[in-house]
Amino acid sequence: MNLKDKINRIEELKKEKNAVIMAHYYVDGEVQGVADYLGDSYYLSHAATTIDKNIIVLCGVKFMGESAKALNPEKKILLPASEAECPMAHMATVESIREVREKYEDVAVVCYVNSTAELKAESDVCVTSANALNIVSKLPNKNIFFIPDKNLATYISKKLPDKNFIFNKGCCYIHDRITKEQVALAKELHPDAKLLVHPECKSDIADIADYVGSTSEIIRYVKESSDNEFIIATEEGVLFELNNVAPEKQFYTVTKEQICPGMKMVSLDNIIEVLENESSQIEMDRELIDKAKIPMEKMLELAKK
Repeated sequence: MNLKDKINRIEELKKEKNAVIMAHYYVDGEVQGVADYLGDSYYLSHAATTIDKNIIVLCGVKFMGESAKALNPEKKILLPASEAECPMAHMATVESIREVREKYEDVAVVCYVNSTAELKAESDVCVTSANALNIVSKLPNKNIFFIPDKNLATYISKKLPDKNFIFNKGCCYIHDRITKEQVALAKELHPDAKLLVHPECKSDIADIADYVGSTSEIIRYVKESSDNEFIIATEEGVLFELNNVAPEKQFYTVTKEQICPGMKMVSLDNIIEVLENESSQIEMDRELIDKAKIPMEKMLELAKK
């Protein structure tokens, strides 16, 4: 099938199966183009609770499918690329959480939504890069064990000096491997461009940014900015939406390696396949669903306040 035929087939299957397609900004542009809901982790988490369709096709990596399932246990959650994983989602352990709870009496375990259901189930509240500062600031606890991303934790800790952060060693290697030297070279090549940085990047890059924010916040910043050139320090998939919302502006990545292999596994072909066969369903036992959804629901509740 050519591209037009694939898009038409997806539309047919959505109607036939009473399905909806949700996609993250980091998947391929073709996939973003067929999504009914397009956004970052927070937006997708919230939107999943408002959908009245029988099937949600989650175009992203496995932890996103698990999050959607935990919030919508009665719905079928299909993951087009069932093998698509986020390495960072596994960069903390249940054992480390329990050790910290034993060591610190007054501690909140704050779990970045980019994590497995097992880690969520052991946590007090989930956060995304878009709402982490807001939510952690509202917690009464002095001690914050932030898992799994050390870079996002460091960024938030600098904003909340009254809290005592306990850091985990995990990171998103796509963001973490962007260096200050690479940024300096990009700024030399594009001296008029503003540097927009995701907080999963190292702190020495966040410190020199013109703006630090989640993917959705970066998109909003570009839309509202009077500037015309931007260096983007996050996964290159966001360029698809940036070019949609500001086609007259110029965007540059820091390097050519800002690509998440897991996100790029999602394709129109495997969307068609899972819709036709209702395959690659996210399966979770009820006990895990019940435990994992508690910190996610708390995130959604606190984010509204």
